[in-house]
Amino acid sequence: MFLVEKHWYKQWEVYVKGGDQDASTFPGCINNAGLFEDQISWHLRERLLEGDDYVLLPAPAWSYLVSWYGLMDGQPPIERKVIELPGIRKVEVYPIELLLVQHSDMETALTIQFSYTDSVDLVLQTAREQFLVEPQEDARLWTKNSEGSLDRLCNTQITLLDACLETGQLVIMETRNKDGTWPSSQLCGILNNIPDDDEDFQGQPGICGLTNLGNTCFMNSALQCLSNVPQLTEYFLNNRYLEELNFRNPLGMKGELAEAYADLVKQTWSGYHRSIVPNVFKNKVGHFASQFLGYQQHDSQELLSFLLDGLHEDLNRVKKKEYVELCNGAGRPDLEVAQEAWQNHKRRNDSVIVDTFHGLFKSTLVCPDCGNVSVTFDPFCYLSVPLPVCSRRVLEVFFVPMDPRRKPEQHRVVVPKTGNISDLCVALSTHTSVAPDKMIVADVFSHRFYKLYQLEDPLSGILDRDDIFVYEVTGRIEPVEGSRDDIVVPVYLRERTPSRDYNNSYYGLILFGHPLLVSVPRDRFSWEGLYNILMYRLSRYVTKPTSDEDDGDEKGDEDEDDDVEDESSSEEEKEEIPGPNDNDGSQETEQDQAGTSSGVTGRCPSLLDNSLHTSQWPPRRRRKQLFTLQTVNSNGTSDRTTSPEEIQAQPYIAMDWEPEMKRRYYDEVEAEGYVKHDCVGYMLKKNPVQLKECIKLFTTVETLEKENPWYCSSCKQHQLATKKLDLWMLPEVLIIHLKRFSFSKFSREKLDTLVQFPIRSGALHRKVDLDFSEFVIKPKTDSSPDMYKYDLIAVSNHYGGMRDGHYTTFACNKDSGQWHYFDDNSVSPVNENQIESKAAYVLFYQRQDVGRRQSQAASPDSPASPASSSTLNSDIMDIN
Repeated sequence: MFLVEKHWYKQWEVYVKGGDQDASTFPGCINNAGLFEDQISWHLRERLLEGDDYVLLPAPAWSYLVSWYGLMDGQPPIERKVIELPGIRKVEVYPIELLLVQHSDMETALTIQFSYTDSVDLVLQTAREQFLVEPQEDARLWTKNSEGSLDRLCNTQITLLDACLETGQLVIMETRNKDGTWPSSQLCGILNNIPDDDEDFQGQPGICGLTNLGNTCFMNSALQCLSNVPQLTEYFLNNRYLEELNFRNPLGMKGELAEAYADLVKQTWSGYHRSIVPNVFKNKVGHFASQFLGYQQHDSQELLSFLLDGLHEDLNRVKKKEYVELCNGAGRPDLEVAQEAWQNHKRRNDSVIVDTFHGLFKSTLVCPDCGNVSVTFDPFCYLSVPLPVCSRRVLEVFFVPMDPRRKPEQHRVVVPKTGNISDLCVALSTHTSVAPDKMIVADVFSHRFYKLYQLEDPLSGILDRDDIFVYEVTGRIEPVEGSRDDIVVPVYLRERTPSRDYNNSYYGLILFGHPLLVSVPRDRFSWEGLYNILMYRLSRYVTKPTSDEDDGDEKGDEDEDDDVEDESSSEEEKEEIPGPNDNDGSQETEQDQAGTSSGVTGRCPSLLDNSLHTSQWPPRRRRKQLFTLQTVNSNGTSDRTTSPEEIQAQPYIAMDWEPEMKRRYYDEVEAEGYVKHDCVGYMLKKNPVQLKECIKLFTTVETLEKENPWYCSSCKQHQLATKKLDLWMLPEVLIIHLKRFSFSKFSREKLDTLVQFPIRSGALHRKVDLDFSEFVIKPKTDSSPDMYKYDLIAVSNHYGGMRDGHYTTFACNKDSGQWHYFDDNSVSPVNENQIESKAAYVLFYQRQDVGRRQSQAASPDSPASPASSSTLNSDIMDIN
């Protein structure tokens, strides 16, 4: 539509309607001067009204009028668009005027008019033309809002109306630097991703490290692997992603994750950096996945899974997902069901990630009751394959014999992984000649018993890092009424230490040494009997006081009774403390020692008779004692009452030492001494595992767990069905995740089994291809023998254990075919025979036919390499 000034139009109407073509009514040239503010900028006056100030003419009518009467010299035609707005169509009299500037010259602005229905992409293309930007250069737009800050115009497919742009708004166009960075990183105050010493560097594209921001080696490893997938990297380097960004996908990240990854790829493959700082990408990941916020260590495979899913949704070509019902086999041919399943998947999911990484499983479930068979075909993005697990494990334990002359022995015993504590005792019995029923197994932590195991307890509750002690005993801890077996008493060692209060009157108690499990005959279960037995058990590293030291101490005890003093003196003249097996002497000694001052009766009391009437012994000093005895709780940190029920349940005893007595009579070096049994040098041999064994294990039949039953449509109830996964169709790039981390109810461990995997066809040390033809059950055709052969292109490594570790990457450069080792910001070339190791965690394989096409497309005269420049082929995932 064209605007014509109302006065001229009325004059023309009079002239035409007059019929006589009177010269006085001739309108002359079309003159719209009354509609303009000035004759320099030719801006329309504000608030012009149709019918009052101007009339609208269609293009044919305007053309006729101009041909008949002409247009006033210098005046531009006022052409306006008819635009579609929600619920209305109207002529856009006042289009939007934007001020376009370049980031390198913010002072020179060009005023350009656009329709509100024009796309942001038109503004970008106009800016590229006005500022003479080369087609191969990347450019993007920013707007300056009313607050003075900059906002990205991310979605170039929306209209200026949807982008909320206004007349007079400043639009800044920036072009990407040659090193892959954007000038906006400085405009927005974002920390520069590039170290200062990289300004003049130029090297091989793709050979670029990533700085560790603090426990981000897992992210660096995943990114380096993904960056060396040729077809995906070419997709981003050639800007094909710009046409497929999906800003409205509710399952996506509004295109932000894909753009952040694209920036990272362009920087690493620019060839201008030794390393970059991926802080912008890290922040973007944390923004959309809160589990990756902060700087905790994570799993590279978990990040890889999130990244592939996020990139897929950000680049999904399906803008509006339709509802699709899951299809079941229902007796139909597998080819038909598989094709239907893949087509349904593509109706909702269509992206470069699907083209490159997605394959198809066949899942078969069989009901154990009625035999009902359910067959479904499900897409997958990677294979998580289990490692064959050895049924045995090696435990390192310390055996503590009852004979005080023998030091504790360190043993390494082989036990079944799914066995019980009794299996450990049986295995240790072959080394020690001690019967299994004469052993008690304990977990010792921080000088106390963390756990006393029962024979039926599972071995899975013992971790490799636990300190396990096995004590030789002649009874059991749990007292049985009427039994004549010895009572096993847990004993802790504590040292009194003065606290730092104002008068040093309070004494703290600190545990030290290794706790003991002491066998006490029932007829000797008294404080003094227990003291004598403990002196015997500790005789290897506790020195008995001499009679001179005893006499010197006795002189200070003036308040002692004469009969008690004589009795004590006669006892201390004896040179030997009776052992637990000297029955006659020990009974006589205990009865002699048990007087009114000891708080125990003269008869030989038993545990069930509550022989320990007091919680502490001796109540008052009668003679020199190296330590005092006291009942404590299982932690050994506080006193406990001595009710019959509590004593009967579990008597814990503490030996409390004065610092001076411990220094004089307790030999800490001897107490900590132990000997190594010949079995300590034994190592459980772990034979290498072939990758095909893991894949075969992945495709074996398994029974569902109780926590995850399957609902049988025939039985109408949940069943523990058998399940089998088969490979139906493989993707261009196959990601194989080795499940090295094993989790159970009681334990967590990392399997450090060496998995031997093929590198590529013709490799010096591994001449075998990774051929999946024996695992893919889809009917094969003679024309596609390479559809099942793969070459390795990247490996994510994990070094360390469950609690800590470090991730690195081996990757093959798509341009040179050379392997490199990426360790955060350090990059070094490696040979193929260095790639295989126990640290291999995630393997990236590229199908050979894809690699061959990429190599030919990049350089027809060069030999095929496992990683080379690529172009996508849409037919390689054809179901039929």
